[in-house]
Amino acid sequence: METISILTIISIAFLGSFGHCVGMCGGIVIAYSSTKIKAEWSKQVQAIAHLLYSFGRITTYMILGALFGLVGGVVTFDNLTSGIFLLITGFMMVLVGLSLLGKIKFLTMLEHSCSKSSFYQKTFKSLLGSDSLFSFYLLGMLNGLLPCGFVYVFAITAASTGSAFWGAIVMLIFGLSTIPALFSLGFFVGLFKQSNLRDLFIKLASILVIAFGIYIAYIGYEYLTDPTKSILNCHI
Repeated sequence: METISILTIISIAFLGSFGHCVGMCGGIVIAYSSTKIKAEWSKQVQAIAHLLYSFGRITTYMILGALFGLVGGVVTFDNLTSGIFLLITGFMMVLVGLSLLGKIKFLTMLEHSCSKSSFYQKTFKSLLGSDSLFSFYLLGMLNGLLPCGFVYVFAITAASTGSAFWGAIVMLIFGLSTIPALFSLGFFVGLFKQSNLRDLFIKLASILVIAFGIYIAYIGYEYLTDPTKSILNCHI
């Protein structure tokens, strides 16, 4: 991977995570921060708990990246395929943003498609009620499996590497770049659980999700109209 590829992934993931990840995964972070984080815990222990959750997500992302990289080694993701996929992904992200604003119920339906399974519910409730720090890591792994348009974008990048190793690296970089947003949200919830600022953050996040969705859809459009366009402007 070239340096420009890594910088592009970091930039898009870091900036986009403050809108999309906070909006899409904010409810889960709020749930475990309100339920599992104890008031008597020191800030150091709370930080470890939040990091373990994020590392759990990253572990799942890396597994997905390796799988997509393997698939990319035998399936060609040309401009037509990538363009259509990114158009769909961008459209889904716009729907997620509108859902966060309360305009439609798309997000509810999307989450229910996976989170309503008996396995997910039982596992989630069990982990949410556990007092062990390791349960934060397992909770992160579990929620890394939830449908997410942002993850899909980078899964395409992972597939374009044609390698399980580099596919996992792409998703590792992506996951690490999203930690600041969710880590900050976790501490924000701990300090301002009853604050009206939470509603303001959700509204701002929804606007960023919509804007990022339009941007992703535009990239997809460029793939369909420009034969020289490469995935996320990266040469991987």
